[in-house]
Amino acid sequence: MISVPAELLPYLGHNIWHLFAVFLRVSALVSLLPAFGERSIPVRVKLGVAVAFTMIVVPAIPAAEVLPDFSGMIGLIGIEILIGLMLGIGLRLFVLALQTAGSIAAQATSLSQILGGAAAEPVPAMGYLLTLAGLALAVLLGLHIRAAQFLIHSYTLFPIAMLPSAPDLSYWGITQIARSFGLAFALAMPFVIASLIYNLALGVINRAMPQLMVAFVGAPAITFAGLFLLFAGAPLILSTWSDALFVFLQNPLGGLR
Repeated sequence: MISVPAELLPYLGHNIWHLFAVFLRVSALVSLLPAFGERSIPVRVKLGVAVAFTMIVVPAIPAAEVLPDFSGMIGLIGIEILIGLMLGIGLRLFVLALQTAGSIAAQATSLSQILGGAAAEPVPAMGYLLTLAGLALAVLLGLHIRAAQFLIHSYTLFPIAMLPSAPDLSYWGITQIARSFGLAFALAMPFVIASLIYNLALGVINRAMPQLMVAFVGAPAITFAGLFLLFAGAPLILSTWSDALFVFLQNPLGGLR
């Protein structure tokens, strides 16, 4: 049996507590992290990812100097999980922005019912395709590296056991949700413009030729236009989305300025 010198016990206890505090925030964020926190990822894989990120973050941040008592430990657990969930929700909103953009585009181009149930979440095929492509692009661009830097930087913004103020947290949350919907609408803007032009042209043709069944003639046209816009605009859409995601990773409190 290996005996530990008595003088090392406080040091070991302090480091184990520090490791536990970091793991709380990291695991909460990983559960919502794009690509790594998806519903289709097994829980064991998420746990392994959280442990790996914890091993990266722990040596890079200073440890707190005081060991908490029981009541302090309860508060620490709640605060660290809250901060991790807050930052994770901020990142998850970017995935929801892609899904919302795909839903808007699909509704605008009459493609909302094609393969609507193919994903784990009930989103149109266009939203599922954009989401899957966006997650793949983010991982290829080094999302895991940016996420590790993001976690390390979070301890500068929110030190261990320091609770954000409720007014700032609520204002930040509302700002991020508004930005998410604004980003989704901006990404789907080409499809909305095409739908507007299509409906205006259809109204003019129907007014000029009431006997013509313009809906049967125009439906294939808007479907083809939607697929062509998806093919031509997907690179720009994904590039804009990834830039916005990485800007948030560099400055998550941009909404508080």
